[in-house]
Amino acid sequence: MNEQIKTNLTSTQVEQYLREHPEFFNEHLHLLEQMRIPHPSGVAVSLISKQLEIFRAKHQELENQLTELIEIARENDTSYVRMHKLTLALLDSKTIEEAVENLEIVLSEYFLTDFVAIRVIKHQPDSTIANLYIDPDSEDLKQFNKELSSNQPTYGRPTLSQAKFLFGDAALEVKSYAIMPMMFIDLEGFLAIGSREDGRYHFSMGSLFLTQIGEIVGTRLISLLKDN
Repeated sequence: MNEQIKTNLTSTQVEQYLREHPEFFNEHLHLLEQMRIPHPSGVAVSLISKQLEIFRAKHQELENQLTELIEIARENDTSYVRMHKLTLALLDSKTIEEAVENLEIVLSEYFLTDFVAIRVIKHQPDSTIANLYIDPDSEDLKQFNKELSSNQPTYGRPTLSQAKFLFGDAALEVKSYAIMPMMFIDLEGFLAIGSREDGRYHFSMGSLFLTQIGEIVGTRLISLLKDN
């Protein structure tokens, strides 16, 4: 009879029984050392050894997840501090000229950018900042049609012509750049940041962070332009 029961038992039934009786191995400890589990190396190991291996793997996985979460939290804290500094610097600006100067300082010191360029698309008014304004009909503007038409940050390596227009004599040093369009009803323009590091700004980067920078800068410039 016992032999027949053993023969008729399926692996599913055994699994179900063990699930319903988790105390089974507590009452039959000797079985744990007798049982052998196949190992990828080809050497059979005890059930206890296998359980320890599984526990260690799960522990390592949880540890990796925790490390990743801590790193994300640190990055978020750093991003918050940077955005806070940027916002304060722009709010402290009383003129367009001050805003541009403060923007360049903050982006350099806190965002570690090598080059900064800002362009406001507007018929040339008087300004102490060279190349701040660009005429809507300018031929130079046409080379940025693709970047501006999406109204989303774009990344990559600029053409030599683009780099010269944005960064002047430093054009050959720029290996990667990002453009943040500022396309509002009361203001059209864009902010560009460049790096000497190839691939620093690339297409796989998220756009939310740079979109927020463009919105903050653009909104402050609108207020300053109205005050002038």
